[in-house]
Amino acid sequence: MFRLRLVPDNTKIPFMNGRFAGLIMSAFLSIASIILFFHPGLNYGIDFRGGIVIEARTPQATDFASLRHTLTGLGMGQVALQEFGSNQDVLIRLERQPGDDAAQQAAADKVRATLAAAIPGTQVRRVEAVGASVSGELFTNGMLALGLAMVAMLFYIWFRFEWQFGLGAVVTLLLDITKIVGFYAITGLQFNLVAVAAILTIMGYSINDKVVVYDRMRENLRVYKKMPLRDLIDLSINETLNRTVGTSMCTFLSVIPLALFGGEALQDFGIVLLLGVFIATTSSIFIAAPILLFLGENRLRRGAPDTAATPAATP
Repeated sequence: MFRLRLVPDNTKIPFMNGRFAGLIMSAFLSIASIILFFHPGLNYGIDFRGGIVIEARTPQATDFASLRHTLTGLGMGQVALQEFGSNQDVLIRLERQPGDDAAQQAAADKVRATLAAAIPGTQVRRVEAVGASVSGELFTNGMLALGLAMVAMLFYIWFRFEWQFGLGAVVTLLLDITKIVGFYAITGLQFNLVAVAAILTIMGYSINDKVVVYDRMRENLRVYKKMPLRDLIDLSINETLNRTVGTSMCTFLSVIPLALFGGEALQDFGIVLLLGVFIATTSSIFIAAPILLFLGENRLRRGAPDTAATPAATP
């Protein structure tokens, strides 16, 4: 029976030969991402910054130039218009107005009335007015969710394996997340609650991939009791490589339609997931494994190598 394999069986790729290059590159990208976080910073969406979003459908194809001129005349600052779905659907974004939550709602009502007068028959399908207090609370809760997820994963890996595995996985997750945040900063994609959901999804996918590789390492630690840890890690990665690449490719292909045709909200989610799958897959091999090697070289593996029973150590 023919089976398509993305990676040949019984590969013997010496991944740990590139451990320093992988860690240095990852550290460089993460440091650059942290710098980008502070300057130019993230493009916070209405969820975290506050403002007004109105989703409307016009009776005919929307005349964006005329509509933008009409709404700009209201004196509410910059107006962003975006077509989504059909040419009759328009998403209107207004910056946060001076004042409290009541002022935001009043501004939304003014836009609604202006639409009704300027384009009779326009249907306003959704209005969101997020004030400063609500947006601040949403941001705090979003960051708290990321922190709690990180702590929970640390304890899970620590409980299931040993502390070296748990620490290696969490450090790798932190490096993965900083790269995703840097991607948001450099591309200008809106950082909102959907972004938090995307990061949480990537964290879950990343930790699942690392558990698979770590589980094989733990099994091999019992089987090859005197194999040098460096060779054992290479062996474990090669044994799980076909599964890792196959799962990542399936996930990648299933997310592509979401990134291309997901609409205004889900498109950004899909784009970030595509990057996250790539980062999570590569970090399991080039980041998590080298960290485990450095942490466990004199703890997880003791004793001289049994050259009669195991392959010789790679140079």
